[in-house]
Amino acid sequence: MTTTREPETTRAGLRGIDWRNYAIYIGFAVVFLLFAIFLSGDGFLTGTNLLNIVRQTAIISVMAVAMTFVIAAAQIDLSVGSVAGLASVATALAIGSTGSTLLGVLAGLGVGLVVGIVNGGLVTFLGMPSFLVTLAMLGIAFGLAQLITASAPVPILDDTFNALFGGGNIGPIPGLLVWTAVAVAIGAVVLAKTRYGRQVLATGGNRVAAEYSGVNTKRITFTVMLVSSVVAAIAGMLYAGRLESGRYQWGTGDELSVIAAVILGGTSLFGGAGSVIGALFGSLLIGLINNGLILAGLDNSQQQIIRGLIIIVAVALARKK
Repeated sequence: MTTTREPETTRAGLRGIDWRNYAIYIGFAVVFLLFAIFLSGDGFLTGTNLLNIVRQTAIISVMAVAMTFVIAAAQIDLSVGSVAGLASVATALAIGSTGSTLLGVLAGLGVGLVVGIVNGGLVTFLGMPSFLVTLAMLGIAFGLAQLITASAPVPILDDTFNALFGGGNIGPIPGLLVWTAVAVAIGAVVLAKTRYGRQVLATGGNRVAAEYSGVNTKRITFTVMLVSSVVAAIAGMLYAGRLESGRYQWGTGDELSVIAAVILGGTSLFGGAGSVIGALFGSLLIGLINNGLILAGLDNSQQQIIRGLIIIVAVALARKK
């Protein structure tokens, strides 16, 4: 009897598992294995290449942490890429005119704060859809960054800033990896272990029920939009430090990669569920695919098609919980 029941219990347990919760980890392992087999002769498995994948996805991963909270709260932020570009420009101009690393950092953060307050205020207090608000802000931030620089890059000659924001190493570890690890650790703990994280999920899951249970949903909505813009500004400074310049193009199109990473990572597009660790793996999966496509010799147009397909897969995997 024991021998008969154990397989039945095991099968019942397996049927009870929602494998979609683990889709990103399974997908990452499968894609990595395929590339390891077919691209082993092209240097895919070298330590340098694998480190490059992590480094190249680091800034997307940082933004994906904040975007996880936004989407889990049933909102969206399409302006993160343009805000990153504007923050990089503001930082570069401030450092160039004052010679102060601190003032440059404050200028970049100021951009994030202002944009976040505007986005959060319009969504929270005027009831405007976050999709439309941030779509408009995408164009405003991009155009403003292009206008104030006359479309020209603004070099950053501050070695301290460049070392702190993406261009240096902490011992043998690239600084960008440290920024990613810190962002993911903070985001994962806040979302899974704190009252604020539970309120974000409650707001996205059922706003009316959350309000009846005492959650200030307006405050939650405002703060997730604010934090998203501030983190996007930090991402812009990471671009500026890594590339030693501010430029309006930095971050262009990143919003698509960030949203895809978050949705692929298990965050519900309808709100109410989120995973910061999943978003990290979603970002790494996108970087893995991009790297593999380059090593396979695909041109840029073909890579764009594959990235578009990733977005479709991400939306197909989204579900209301």
